[in-house]
Amino acid sequence: MKKLITLLTFAAFSLLQAQETANLPENFKKRSPIYDYSEKKLNNVDTIPDFEAKSQKLKITGTIYESDGVTPAKNVLLFIHHTDENGNFELKRQNKKRYVHHRGWVKTDADGKYTFYTFIPGNYIYSNELKQILPIVKEPNKPEYKIETFLFDDDPLLTGKCRTKVEETNPNRILKLNKKEGLFEATRDIVLGQEGEPSF
Repeated sequence: MKKLITLLTFAAFSLLQAQETANLPENFKKRSPIYDYSEKKLNNVDTIPDFEAKSQKLKITGTIYESDGVTPAKNVLLFIHHTDENGNFELKRQNKKRYVHHRGWVKTDADGKYTFYTFIPGNYIYSNELKQILPIVKEPNKPEYKIETFLFDDDPLLTGKCRTKVEETNPNRILKLNKKEGLFEATRDIVLGQEGEPSF
């Protein structure tokens, strides 16, 4: 009897997986992760997995503006992902597609506002890289694109020519952290069309 129940459970699970895979777009494995959200309706606040368990909790708020730098940009998708606190990109797998576990999605409101609850990532363990949060943006009726990463003002690797270059081109990238009641807070505003992919 137990074998029969196990067999039926396995068959039902396999059928469910097959149905989920059949409903996926053909380009699912290759498309940008910005489209892989599971929520039926995104809002302008999201919490990164494991937020509650982390000691260096971080709240990032900001406004996304149109290219004029003044008009709030509504209904813009913003996706972020980053390493864990030890500098490791924790990878998971879903429908045979790998993804970074610490990730999240928001859609700006009418005022262009967004908020992420996450934690401070570590420096990437396999190279001498800065602490970074990697973002992708999707404007309405336009293809998605990467923008300059979020950096951290207190990162010991953000020194010399590197800091000077960032401050000259886009000082907004550097998150200046303030701690309030056990939660670090930072602001990161984004101007559409004025941020390209980072050179490092």
